[in-house]
Amino acid sequence: MANFLITICARGGSKGIPGKNIKAINDKPLIAFTIEHAKKLAEYLDADIALSTDSEEIKNVAKEFGIETNYVRADFLASDTAGKLDTIKDVLQYQEKLNNKVFDFIIDLDVTSPLRNINDILEAYKLLNNDEESLNIFSVSSANRNPYFNMVEEKENGYFSTIKSLGNVLSRQKAPIVYDMNASFYIYKRKYFDLDIKSAISEKSLIYKMNHICFDLDEPLDFIFMEYLLKNNLLDFEL
Repeated sequence: MANFLITICARGGSKGIPGKNIKAINDKPLIAFTIEHAKKLAEYLDADIALSTDSEEIKNVAKEFGIETNYVRADFLASDTAGKLDTIKDVLQYQEKLNNKVFDFIIDLDVTSPLRNINDILEAYKLLNNDEESLNIFSVSSANRNPYFNMVEEKENGYFSTIKSLGNVLSRQKAPIVYDMNASFYIYKRKYFDLDIKSAISEKSLIYKMNHICFDLDEPLDFIFMEYLLKNNLLDFEL
């Protein structure tokens, strides 16, 4: 049977929404939603859960919801420029040494994008596990903008054009299908970290398309909108 590690990475600093990882949303800390998902998922998969944070305050809140750790994220992994993959790899190696075992799959649940359910993650895992050549899978949503049709960038001459071009794409319906990464979850095979890939996207990545609302909390308005959906039971799926 495969060994699973569920990682929850939550650093203390946040410029867009100060203290967002433990900021109350619909009457409980944001991180609580992800902890609840992690604990349910751990029951299904007999998985271990690892919290990576540089914040004692976040540790204390996580403890209230049943997650404790002695792991301390190093300062160089807690900066604005630190890569998420290096952060996951560090806590992965810590957990493997602590538990004296090698994990086959690492499931990273993002605290700031909690609009998911256990079925999303389990279905994504099946897709990854059934593709021997794949290295990882991550959640996406349908895109509202398309780089072949209605997204533009500045050219060297100062004028603007679509980011990508196929010549005669004159309608959204004829443009290639693209997706938004919603940052909700990522599942990696263990060898992903042996290859020392620095991005969540590799040459052999798969996607899991969510057919329900899901978005990341980057700005205060995102937080307000998500809380409105939660408080008024307006989600189009069961959380």
